[in-house]
Amino acid sequence: MTDRREFLKHAGSAGAALALLSTFPRGLHAAPAATPQNLDRFLSGLNGGNKELMMDALNAAKLAGASWADVRIARFRQNFVVTREQQIINVVDTDTIGCGVRVLVDGCWGFAATRNLTRDAVTAAAREAAAIAKANRVARDRAVELAPAPAFPNAKWQGAYTVDPFDVTVEEKVDLLLKTNAEALKANKVKFVSSVLFFVKQDRQYANTDGSVIEQNFVRSWPQVAVTAVADDRSDFQTRQSAEVAPMGRGWEYVKGCDLVGRARQWGEEAAQKITAKSVDVGRYDLVLHPSNIWLTIHESIGHPLELDRALGYEANYAGTSFVAPPEDKLGKLRYGPAIMNIQGDRSQEGALSTIGYDDDGVQPDDFLIIKEGMVNDYQTTREQAPWLKWWYDKQGRPTRSHGCAYADSWSSVAFQRMPNVSLLPGKEDKTWEDLIAATDKGIAIIGDGSFSIDQQRYNAQFGGQLFYEIKGGKLAGMLKDVAYQIRTPDFWNSLDMLGGKSSYQLGGSFFDGKGQPGQSNAVSHGAVPARFRNVNIINTGRKN
Repeated sequence: MTDRREFLKHAGSAGAALALLSTFPRGLHAAPAATPQNLDRFLSGLNGGNKELMMDALNAAKLAGASWADVRIARFRQNFVVTREQQIINVVDTDTIGCGVRVLVDGCWGFAATRNLTRDAVTAAAREAAAIAKANRVARDRAVELAPAPAFPNAKWQGAYTVDPFDVTVEEKVDLLLKTNAEALKANKVKFVSSVLFFVKQDRQYANTDGSVIEQNFVRSWPQVAVTAVADDRSDFQTRQSAEVAPMGRGWEYVKGCDLVGRARQWGEEAAQKITAKSVDVGRYDLVLHPSNIWLTIHESIGHPLELDRALGYEANYAGTSFVAPPEDKLGKLRYGPAIMNIQGDRSQEGALSTIGYDDDGVQPDDFLIIKEGMVNDYQTTREQAPWLKWWYDKQGRPTRSHGCAYADSWSSVAFQRMPNVSLLPGKEDKTWEDLIAATDKGIAIIGDGSFSIDQQRYNAQFGGQLFYEIKGGKLAGMLKDVAYQIRTPDFWNSLDMLGGKSSYQLGGSFFDGKGQPGQSNAVSHGAVPARFRNVNIINTGRKN
């Protein structure tokens, strides 16, 4: 029988590595790898040939009975470089290319895809999509009605990157990670370090029967480091992850600017400090949450429950439906938080993960307030969903338009409503993290995201973090550990009483927002400022011998 000390000898390194490797892709694995012939066709088609294929697909869809159709030809690439201490664990590249066709026939959706970029293949996919739409007629509960949207006949958009990480050599990437690991290992008690560079690049071409023809490309970058310290007697281990280094819709220049090497030793020292930190006493505390922590709470307790398909019961995968339902009882009526609380949905923040020029309905997204002065004000919508809220938009004198939230995680996946960037806007006064701590007499400050759990209605939840500090008399009074805070969503957000200002605004986020069946992964950012919440329940998560 293995005793606890023997287990802990090995668990630190294994746990850190698994935590990082668990972020490998969950959506694109179903799409076949690009063949050399298909890559040649895609690249040669960038000068107009792909547009001709898209027009062929749209024409075939109309001839097959489609009242509306769109087509996406896209290339999706990923690159991973994984290291541990002074070892290269893995280097992975994926590349997939293909065409997806979506059609409306008699108010029903149909979708089909092909990896072959030939006229015969894309037109066959269009006819198959139309046949599927006709077959779906027997299950239709309401005819699909698309909100109006302008056409963009020659639109182009590029993400906010200057150095394409796919042009950077593996050697340079490995060198950065191994130097980072070496610095972290210099910290006392640090025994294990895992690090990953994860890059995504997408080249998307889109056309629809409204007359839109759109080209877009972007990259996303996510450097990750996990440093594990082990007690001298091997009775405990603690891991510090680089939670404040957010994934971003930027390139290699962002990774270089994160200063992984310069910050690694501090992360190691903080991991070691967590071993000797005081275990938290359970009870109620005022919480001062850093943006690197609160982004995840925003995601789970605001972002998902304000997806319109969840609120109406059309989506229940990945943690259920939503308590913010039905819309008739919640819009303009449910107080989510205090008047200082404003939550914005957008796909426009430069460098954010969900930022795009045009969504997968061909819509140019807008900025909109999901929560306005504490009240539920809107839901995330697509062209199909926006007409479901026409009564609300008419009441407010607003046009019935999509917020541009349609997304598919591959050319072989059907587009549906996905989360935009959902962000807690700054307060009117330019307060800082330090200002909120100074204004707190007894509390806990939390930096970085950790584990979480949430119920099937997004109503009750629990969140951890990376670093925890006791606050006494407006000052940090030492590190704590074993901390998690429990929330009932409306009570928690209504306990918000202080916000940081514009200078303290930061983005957090993830490449892996799961939704749907079959599941798809969406990348999304959440901007936030430091925020204080009153009288929140704290539990002790400490391990017991």
